[in-house]
Amino acid sequence: MQIQSLKVFCDLTETESFTKSAQINGITQSAVSQQIGSLEKQFETLLIERSKKKFRLTREGTMLYEYSKQIMQTYDSLLNHLQEIKDVVSGTIRVATIYSVGLHELPPYMKKFLKAYPTVNVHVEYRRSNQVYDDVLSNVVDLGLVAYPLKDPRLEIIPIRNDRLVLICHPDHECAKQEEIELTKLQGQRFIGFEPDIPTRKGIDKILRDHGVHVTVAMEFDNIETVKRAVEIDAGVSIVPLGTVTQEIAKQTLAKVQIADNTFFRPLAVVHKKNKILSPAMREFIIILKENLESPEKK
Repeated sequence: MQIQSLKVFCDLTETESFTKSAQINGITQSAVSQQIGSLEKQFETLLIERSKKKFRLTREGTMLYEYSKQIMQTYDSLLNHLQEIKDVVSGTIRVATIYSVGLHELPPYMKKFLKAYPTVNVHVEYRRSNQVYDDVLSNVVDLGLVAYPLKDPRLEIIPIRNDRLVLICHPDHECAKQEEIELTKLQGQRFIGFEPDIPTRKGIDKILRDHGVHVTVAMEFDNIETVKRAVEIDAGVSIVPLGTVTQEIAKQTLAKVQIADNTFFRPLAVVHKKNKILSPAMREFIIILKENLESPEKK
């Protein structure tokens, strides 16, 4: 019996998916089945109830999972301490990020991290917000990058930065003539928004609601790139994080207007599974992501 088999079993238990377990461990689904079969042969007991309807551990499987999890945590801790003793930062970091952060916030930090630690392999997945949380909780990824982080007793939340929110519009739009605009001036405006289940949409809706402003939602999209394209063709105005539109503002395909009523921000955070043992590489990655936390406008 190898420790890798116990890890595969733990991953399978947490994801309840042979496909995801295979993905996490870089092996085939057939190899996952073989390793589970090997464990069952080793312990001479059935670990998983074979049912097409639902994944379920047997009583013996549940006990093996509890002990295997302790073994894996101890093993991970050992590897991390050995790296610390050798002053080595290496390995692989699996990251899931929402599109806007991955495309516009992450690149300069990735560049700095990889320059400092070239032996670390950072694998980045672009996902919707709910999928990021699912991937973190099921151990498919080590870290998640999200906006407006959700409180969950199963997760550790590490704030990294705040994005200033600004109004964007077509350069010929009437709002573009102003340096600042009051939220009440948006009353009745055609508005390009994110889809209702996206956290940034919920945050912006709350800001408008708190100020008694009702906009006419003309279009809804699930990503920042499509929102920007709609505003560029003058289909409406939008409120977005400043860091996501710097290129369009420089090219003058979009106009940016500060919001006069207040300074509004979109909070960004790293999330990881509670009690997860972070490798030296993961800790250093988070440290770099937290840089400029006190200077949200500095990019």
